[in-house]
Amino acid sequence: MKLLVTGATGKLGRKVVETLLKSVPASQLAVSVRNPEKAEDLRARGVDVRQGDFDRPETLDAAFAGIDRILIISADGDNETRIRQHTNAVEAAARANVKFIAYTSAANASESKLLLAPPHQAAEQAILKTGIPYSFLRNNWYLENETASIQGVLAGAPWVTSAGSGKVGWALQQEYAEAAAAVLVGSGHENTIYELSGKLLTQEELASALGEVLGKEVPVQQVDDAAYADIMKKAGVPDFVIPILVGIQQGIREGCLEIESNDFEKVLGRPLTPINEALRQLVGQIS
Repeated sequence: MKLLVTGATGKLGRKVVETLLKSVPASQLAVSVRNPEKAEDLRARGVDVRQGDFDRPETLDAAFAGIDRILIISADGDNETRIRQHTNAVEAAARANVKFIAYTSAANASESKLLLAPPHQAAEQAILKTGIPYSFLRNNWYLENETASIQGVLAGAPWVTSAGSGKVGWALQQEYAEAAAAVLVGSGHENTIYELSGKLLTQEELASALGEVLGKEVPVQQVDDAAYADIMKKAGVPDFVIPILVGIQQGIREGCLEIESNDFEKVLGRPLTPINEALRQLVGQIS
């Protein structure tokens, strides 16, 4: 059985590959990457490194050839770009006659009003249209997405948010990677949807947990979207990123990530890392 992971030089993709290599012979694992030079270390370990660009479908036919089970990791970029790229990847997987498609989606993707949801909705629809057995890994939110806020707190700033009392199911990216790897190699995951969400917490609850880890109180500054955008601009966030960050805060405020589920534990076969321990690990990496 030949497995393939797309986007294997990205942060999540790299973690998925490293997890797979603990249980799968390198000879059974292929990766599709835009720039193979960035995956030379994987090639040296026996992984089949293939060049595949979601914007050039003809490269994907060769990249996906002979693959039984594929993990398509969602791409970066604006929604229009991602919709095109995801559709290209799914159609190429169908042409390659893969037997199973796992896809890293978003929380409650089919119903979500989150700014980032449309590319995931398009990808899920494209996969359903192929008739190929699938698993949608609906990732809630990476704790690593809060790195800049944590760095701000370490520098003495308050925790700034316009998300109100909206709740988020944060978990470490490593655990999302382990869940993806488990689904790709495991059996019984055909035609499944997994809402991969950690324990639901508000911004205040996350900041409180961070305070416990740091041994100091972390004040939370709740602002409106305009003030949040202004604070981000003053913090040096690029102009084109600010509307995305504001849209995410708005989505959280409106409950887009408030998805209660024990699917994560079910897929991993163990409890998730408690939030304080997860924060301790993350603080250790960035401080």
